[in-house]
Amino acid sequence: MLILGIESSCDDTAAAVVEDGSRVLSSVVSSQDDIHGVYGGIVPELASRRHIESIIPVVDEALLRADVTMDKIDGIAVTQGPGLVGSLLIGLSFAKSVSYVKNIPLTGVNHIEAHPLAAFLKEAGQEKATPEFPAVALIVSGGHTTLIYLEDYTSYKILGQTRDDAAGEAFDKVAKLLGLGYPGGVVIDRLAKDGNPHFIEFTRPYLAKGNLDFSFSGIKTAVLNEVRKNPPAPENLKDFAASFQEAVVDVLVDKAMWAMDATDAKDLITAGGVAGNSRLRGRLKETADKAGIRLFIPPPKFCSDNGAMIAALGYHQLKKGLFAGFDLNARPTWEGF
Repeated sequence: MLILGIESSCDDTAAAVVEDGSRVLSSVVSSQDDIHGVYGGIVPELASRRHIESIIPVVDEALLRADVTMDKIDGIAVTQGPGLVGSLLIGLSFAKSVSYVKNIPLTGVNHIEAHPLAAFLKEAGQEKATPEFPAVALIVSGGHTTLIYLEDYTSYKILGQTRDDAAGEAFDKVAKLLGLGYPGGVVIDRLAKDGNPHFIEFTRPYLAKGNLDFSFSGIKTAVLNEVRKNPPAPENLKDFAASFQEAVVDVLVDKAMWAMDATDAKDLITAGGVAGNSRLRGRLKETADKAGIRLFIPPPKFCSDNGAMIAALGYHQLKKGLFAGFDLNARPTWEGF
C-alpha cells in the first residue's frame, strides 16, 4: 500500500509517500522559519497563508520524488490535530478534496500519536531494527511533552503529559529571553555544546518522585528572574544555555526511565522536534545502555514535523478500517466511507 501523508499542523507544510507503513519513498518539508523568525515566534495567520501557497507544490514534489502519480496512491493520511486551526484547515481541505475527486480512502491522524511511528520508518535500501510492543514513547515537541505506553501501532495509554509549558516551548521562550532568535531550540543546542552545564543550577521541575507529568513553566520563570537579576554577559551565554538545557534534559531522561520502570516495556522511543537535541539524544543513549533498554530515536529530519510519520500511522489506521468522512472534521470512525 502506498500512503500519501500530509502534515500542516503548525508552520511546516509537509508531504510524503510511504509504502506499507515504513518504507519512505519521499518526504518533503517546506519550512516557514524565514517568515516567523522576525517575530520571535509563529504568527498563525501568516502560517495559514503560506500553507495555502505551499500545499500543492509540496505534494507534487513528494509524488515526483517517489516516482508515482496520484492514481497509484492507495490511501491519504492527513493531520487532523492538535495544532493551529487555520493551518490544519488547509491540509484537511486539500486532503478531503483529493480523496473525494480521486475516490481514495482518507484517514485523519492525531499529530502527537504519529510521532512515535517515525521510529519505524526506513529509507530506500535501509535495514534497521525497529521497536517491539509494548514500548514506552517519550514525545517531546514545541507544544507537547508526553509519555505514552504503546500497546501496538494504534493503541496506547497516556502515562504522563504536559501540565503547562512543553519542553519545546520553554526552549523557544528562553532563547527569546536571551536574544538568540527563533527557532530557539537549535540555537541553544549549538551554544550549549561549548558551555558549562553547572554554571547555574536551576531547580529541576520533577513535580514529585515518580510523577510522570511535566511542567516547564517554572524553569522558564527561573530563567527570566535570573536574566533580570544578573543579565548574562555575551561570553556567558553558552554557559547560561547549557545550564538551562541540562535542567530540562535531566527531567526528560529521568521521567523516561521512571516510565520504563513502571511498565513491562523493554523498548523506549523518543520522538518530536526536541528529540533532535544532541544533548538529549546523548544522555538518553548513555542512560538506556546502562539500564539495558533498547532506545529508538529517529534521525532529526523525522523528529521534526513531517508527512512520513503521518503516512505511517495512517497506513495502520486504514488497515483497521479507520476511515474519515467529509463532514466538518476528519476524525476517524469505524463506519467507513
